[in-house]
Amino acid sequence: MVRTRAALRDAMLVLLEEKPLDQITIRDITARSNTGYATFFRHHETKAALLDDLVADQIRDLMRLTLPVIRETDTRAAARALCVYVDERRKLWTALLTGGAAGSIREEFIRQARQVPPLPSNPDSWLPTDLRVIYGVSATVEILAWWLQQRQDFSVDRVAEILDRLVIAPTLTGD
Repeated sequence: MVRTRAALRDAMLVLLEEKPLDQITIRDITARSNTGYATFFRHHETKAALLDDLVADQIRDLMRLTLPVIRETDTRAAARALCVYVDERRKLWTALLTGGAAGSIREEFIRQARQVPPLPSNPDSWLPTDLRVIYGVSATVEILAWWLQQRQDFSVDRVAEILDRLVIAPTLTGD
């Protein structure tokens, strides 16, 4: 059961790197995962449900990587870790953020971020904690989507600087 779910997710990952989400069929996924068509529906109601499962895994991995660095207050290193993660999976994240799944990613990212114990903030901050989460996630998703669509290649370090200066550092300090 667990292996089948993993095989379906892995197949979707590979297919997303090959073609746009709207061109991927459940038959494509089951063929790539060597599972039966009916088996797919024992694990997921729709292709969108599989995508949601995949997105949740990707965000969980991303947060596992970046949150410890932010907690050490090295916001630039956290931004860089996030950008390296996305860059190493560039085709996948391009498909996710520019191929119609950006809304799902944003919502799942916000859902998971709300479950994390709050990061330290300026006690004099005027910005409510929940709004910091929503703004931080939304701005991060938009910047990453922008980066992945650029014809001119911006380096990981340059995008990390942009994320840190525009999103991470300001939302942590609340200034």
